[in-house]
Amino acid sequence: MSLGPRLELRQGQGLVITPQLQQAIKLLQLSNIELEAFVEAELERNPLLQRDAAEPERDEDAPRVDRSEAASDEMPDGAAAADMDAAQEDASPGERDSGEAAQEAGGAIDWSRAGKGGGFESEDDFEGRLSREQTLGEHLHDQLAVAGLADAERAVAAVLIDAVDDGGYLRADLAEIAERLGCGLGFVEDVLTVLQGFEPTGVMARDVRECLSLQLRDRDRLDPAMEALLANLDLLARRDMAGLRKACGVDDEDLRDMIGELKALTPRPGAAFGGEPTHAVSPDVYVREGPGGLWHVELNSDTLPRVLIDQRYHAKVSGGARTEADKAFLSDCMASAGWLVRSLDQRARTILKVASEIVRQQDGFLAYGVQHLRPLNLKTVADAIGMHESTVSRVTSNKYIATPRGLFELKFFFTSSIANSDGGEAHSAESVRHRIRQLIDTERSDSEVHSDDTIVEILKEAGVDIARRTVAKYREAMKIPSSVERRRCLRANV
Repeated sequence: MSLGPRLELRQGQGLVITPQLQQAIKLLQLSNIELEAFVEAELERNPLLQRDAAEPERDEDAPRVDRSEAASDEMPDGAAAADMDAAQEDASPGERDSGEAAQEAGGAIDWSRAGKGGGFESEDDFEGRLSREQTLGEHLHDQLAVAGLADAERAVAAVLIDAVDDGGYLRADLAEIAERLGCGLGFVEDVLTVLQGFEPTGVMARDVRECLSLQLRDRDRLDPAMEALLANLDLLARRDMAGLRKACGVDDEDLRDMIGELKALTPRPGAAFGGEPTHAVSPDVYVREGPGGLWHVELNSDTLPRVLIDQRYHAKVSGGARTEADKAFLSDCMASAGWLVRSLDQRARTILKVASEIVRQQDGFLAYGVQHLRPLNLKTVADAIGMHESTVSRVTSNKYIATPRGLFELKFFFTSSIANSDGGEAHSAESVRHRIRQLIDTERSDSEVHSDDTIVEILKEAGVDIARRTVAKYREAMKIPSSVERRRCLRANV
């Protein structure tokens, strides 16, 4: 076998990710505020674009879709996407960059083929995320992700975290949240107790007194005298030392030490974290209950930028173009404008389609409350509407839906599940935790104590396919001791 240079021709197939498709994918993951800024920049850059000042027609720009009809909508057919790819392959390199071939193809964007997640983010965006200081909300959500709470508890916790201000204080009425989410006030208070154990210490407090008491409890210094001092902070503000000594039952030296301990605490535990410019959240989608128990899903047309191609101006300036550079510039502007208009339209339709499927899957939550959240993941929604999981992930990022139970991010509706060993419907993680607690609550003697392996076998007989490490994780999250410790406690109580 000889070694040497040679030429070979090979034929193959591959997906061409054009610059225009990259732009469309980028538009899909932008929030409505970021999208508005992007469109404004395009209007300044491209002279052929203009705003559509006409009032939108509801049946065109903001179509209503019943949850029963959501799954029947057809995706853009593959022929259009294939024509687009074919046009890109046949076009010259200059035409591919300018988008002329894509404009001639004229088909809708096939999101089902936009596969790889996170590959189209610019380098500036990546560096910006690395250098940006983490906010308090992000820090709390990161802790929530590993807290091991049940699905219903995690849903309530997410709502509570979103109600925390920059100082770390909870600015929400627990009774109102309980009513809105369809759960008991005691349930919300239990979740709040867990959240008040997050870092930084003192976060999620409802007032200064509670914030300071959380920090003192963490230091094991919340004794009756200190509780009396916290209950009389108004006397401390007036520097009424005689009244404080009487209220706390301590002498001057102890009172000075207690005040020194208070000064060492942080009245604003969230101040150490980075802040973000505050923007009013506008829902991208509205959900309203209709007759017959159907849920109507419609886009919020106020958040959808509407742009048009100024054909009259294009005809006027194209007639005066003399040089090849002028003609190439106009051709590039026309192709870019056409692609932007189609991308915005397809983005709106894709958001509506994903939101409609989420509403169809989680109608139990809308009707009965947070306890009825169903197990749901990106793949389930993606398979139902014929898209790629990464596309659904982009759609649900920074998009909000207004429901009768409040305003939620679309990612709020995705919950974990436990597979059924018999191949039936999956079990929610919350229901599995409830079964584990029931099994342990029935233990009355050391001989009846269930080990984690025994619990696995019992659950598998009931149709729950679960691993031993998962049982241990759920048990620890519910603050339940191991079987050895439970057996020792039962023997000690005999």
